Amino acid sequence: METSLYSPVKAFLERLGFEVKGEICGCDVVALDQGSPTALVIGELKLAFTLELVLQVVDRTAVCDEVWLSVRASKRGRGREADPRVKKLCRFLGFGLLAVTSSGKVEVLVEPVPWRPRNNAKRRSKIVDEHQRCQRDPAAGGSTRKPIMTAYRQQALGCAEVLAQAPARPRDLKTHFPDAAKILRRNVYGWFYRQERGVFALSEGGRTAVKQLKSASAGQA
Repeated sequence: METSLYSPVKAFLERLGFEVKGEICGCDVVALDQGSPTALVIGELKLAFTLELVLQVVDRTAVCDEVWLSVRASKRGRGREADPRVKKLCRFLGFGLLAVTSSGKVEVLVEPVPWRPRNNAKRRSKIVDEHQRCQRDPAAGGSTRKPIMTAYRQQALGCAEVLAQAPARPRDLKTHFPDAAKILRRNVYGWFYRQERGVFALSEGGRTAVKQLKSASAGQA
């Protein structure tokens, strides 16, 4: 039960100089220091890291200076508390995260300090570029059971539609599809083949893709 976590967490906070009491105004753990003004720390105890625990702690942030989530340490370190994404979430929200072993040892997994993720300029640039290159709005958000319509796939389908009429050279497609040469030569989807030097034609797989595209477009009309 959660009560098995209380004594180790209380001892941990007392070593930090707090006076600790349990079940104060619905909070599992409440700790005060002797400073002026008084620092208020709230802790919540759960046997496992859950969304309910996070929501509970979010509610506590309005009334305290620090919040600690405390969970039972899983055997072999394979629980949710060991997931890097969980630690990142706690850092992002400014929560502390403690893992309590069956022997009562408390391990600090995340310190409760304000945190801002480092900007990933390369990833940001990739997202912006993909958004700008995609024509119209190619896919409904949340789609999982069909291939995502990327800007690359859009151009490949465009090339396939042209080649469905007649074989062509990459330079003939470049005006409307800037990446035509790369798309035809890499042939990621297996839709194209080299009919003769510098001339590409559509494979059966490509013809099928074009038919599926037209069918989907008709269904949306």
